[in-house]
Amino acid sequence: MSPRERILAVASRLFYQEGIRAVGVDTIIAKSEVAKMTFYKHFKSKDLLVLEFLNKRDEQWRAWFEATVHRLAPKVKDRPLAIFDAMEERFSNKDFRGCAFINTMIEVANGDHVAHQAAADHKHKVEKTIRTLLSDAGIEKSEELSKAFLMLIDGAIISAVREGKPGSAKAAKKIASVLLQNQHSKEK
Repeated sequence: MSPRERILAVASRLFYQEGIRAVGVDTIIAKSEVAKMTFYKHFKSKDLLVLEFLNKRDEQWRAWFEATVHRLAPKVKDRPLAIFDAMEERFSNKDFRGCAFINTMIEVANGDHVAHQAAADHKHKVEKTIRTLLSDAGIEKSEELSKAFLMLIDGAIISAVREGKPGSAKAAKKIASVLLQNQHSKEK
């Protein structure tokens, strides 16, 4: 693993486990076992490292999400609710500490900060993926429902952290099911 990859891997683990603000550059340098000059050769600032962490996590998370939903629901019509089964899997992971993007937006509350913007952009991309899953399943008003589904996911994430259990995903799935049933009854 190159020094740059090692720095990013260590920072990613620490940022997710401990928080962006709680982890300093000196800690990252020490745990990465690189010289300070090596760190700054690859990352001009902590903000740029945080941005790289978020961009990489976004790619990985969305790839995991789509693959898991497709694995859990081979039939297109079943995928909208499989979203919540995927989340339950995620919440069951012993290393689960919430959503790195929600955590970032809370830690870096300034909406103009690059980290906050990257985290918000991730949520927009997830909403777009949900909208596609709904649309592909033949659900009308997929834009409106995708926003509601994202709210359910975010609420379930926070509840899973608070409760230390994955059950909030099932509760969110029940609510999503009602929203879909209401949508079907309006179409008739």
